[in-house]
Amino acid sequence: MGNLDGLGYRDKTVVVTGGASGMGEATARLLGELGAKVHIVDIQQPNVDCESFHQCDLSDFAQVRATAEALKAIALIHFLFPCAGLPPHVKGPMYCMRVNYIGTRHFVENLLPSLADGAGIALISSDAALGWQKNLQQSLEMLAISDPDEAYAWCEADPDNRVRDGYTSSKEMLAVWVQNAAVELGNTRRIRLNAIGPCPTKTAFVDMSSEIMTDEFIAAWPFPSLGRMATAEEQAWPLILLNSPLNGAVSGSFLYTDQGFASGVYTGAISAAFMGG
Repeated sequence: MGNLDGLGYRDKTVVVTGGASGMGEATARLLGELGAKVHIVDIQQPNVDCESFHQCDLSDFAQVRATAEALKAIALIHFLFPCAGLPPHVKGPMYCMRVNYIGTRHFVENLLPSLADGAGIALISSDAALGWQKNLQQSLEMLAISDPDEAYAWCEADPDNRVRDGYTSSKEMLAVWVQNAAVELGNTRRIRLNAIGPCPTKTAFVDMSSEIMTDEFIAAWPFPSLGRMATAEEQAWPLILLNSPLNGAVSGSFLYTDQGFASGVYTGAISAAFMGG
């Protein structure tokens, strides 16, 4: 690639969760090409060259805390990219919520002392969360629970309403958390917190979700800008660009990287039936 040093990643310390596959792997690889010192956190060994690898299962909260503690050795961390996530059918909706939102939030909050003031955090939500506003009251109730075990118990108390399929609700929680927490992080430490909301993207995640995302489902999905599913790299670039210091005025943003799907649903250009509406 050309000289992109202006993006601000060269020689900076970066942590990527989920860097062993999919969008996380693409993000880690591109950041390495941009000159960043990349440290990967994942449940499986990555294939991407990196400064260090820390094995961590985000569903294990004690392991999350231990990993964050181990990463103190590389502080100060300039950029964090929480990219790990699972579909609901792998181990069920509750596990999906435990990893996608509760574990991810717990990891970020435990790593905050190791982040530099003015650092950037950019994570992956989903355009499955485009209806987050209608569930905001319940989401704010969960958002107020910072202890991960208590948050999980809150979900267990009424899983049909609070967790639903696990994936949509966890991605809604990420969107709400980003938009809420960005204010305090910005005011106290000038740390920016943002998220992207991809549409179906050609990764192992989609392959694992073939029971839901059938060939017929994908064929019917509107992809206005590309005419096809995006690649992992085509999602990694917006994430990297969003987290760049060049976007210093952008925080608390939920950026749809879904080829115009969400905006089409919101304005009636695309039928809400695609989202079960």
